[in-house]
Amino acid sequence: MDLSTFTLPELRRLQAKVESEIRRRSDVTRRNLLKRMQKMAADEGLSLGDLLEGAAPAATEDKPARRGRRAGLKKAKPAPVIKYRNPANPEQGWSGRGRKPQWALDWLAQGKSLDELAV
Repeated sequence: MDLSTFTLPELRRLQAKVESEIRRRSDVTRRNLLKRMQKMAADEGLSLGDLLEGAAPAATEDKPARRGRRAGLKKAKPAPVIKYRNPANPEQGWSGRGRKPQWALDWLAQGKSLDELAV
């Protein structure tokens, strides 16, 4: 089949048909594979759910498999350590990270140093 003889609309129609056929075959293949896997599990006295329970998530084209023992766990953010306290309201603190709170900006606007607020 010489594609150079096709017009652009004809190529687009052909592309749509090809993509549709790929999806259809993929679905049929997936269903057949699932049936075979269920039969294999049943032959061993298990269900497919029993086999998949606790299994690692499968890798996909857009999401590669994770590796390592702790790969599925998210890193916990460290608790903020208060380094500065508001002298007008000691319940308000600031770790020194991120935006400065308004009370710290007001303190600096008065010409005072953040070192005076250090805990």
